[in-house]
Amino acid sequence: MADRPGNVIHIIQGQFRVSDNVDTEMTTVLGSCVAACLFDPFRRIGGMNHFLLPGNDPSAGNNIRYGAHSMEQLINAMLRAGAQRNRLEVQLFGGANVVQGLSRIGDSNAIFARDFVRREGFILRGEDTGGTFGRRLRFRPATGLARAERVDPARLDIPRSEQTAHRPATPACSVELF
Repeated sequence: MADRPGNVIHIIQGQFRVSDNVDTEMTTVLGSCVAACLFDPFRRIGGMNHFLLPGNDPSAGNNIRYGAHSMEQLINAMLRAGAQRNRLEVQLFGGANVVQGLSRIGDSNAIFARDFVRREGFILRGEDTGGTFGRRLRFRPATGLARAERVDPARLDIPRSEQTAHRPATPACSVELF
């Protein structure tokens, strides 16, 4: 991995990154998009993607803005970096329906991501998806720790009492909302 110590990597739509550097933090901001955080607890390596649309590119292209291609690219990068497929743990974030009256693309993205994880046989350690609010996400790839802060367009400070998430059963990879 070529990341510098203390490196903050901003992941935007259509991007993914992988690192094993303990000083690296990956960040992104999500609305209807979904970010998957993958982690191999044995190799202590992780990666994050950020996709805009569910499924495959209908033009049969390899557009990374689509979930299927984005997930495959991230998985392949993890494997090239030394992770093993059977140890991959996944956390999912985003998939909100932030604009009322428009299609429920956020729901479609979250459903796609969950189904992909299940079909591929990965361990889903946690998720914070759905709702009508955006999220700021921070992920430490070498430890698997992910933190999501909910962002309501009408007010930027959401009380902790309003924050919920599906917590993982084991602490190997955790979701922390703040």
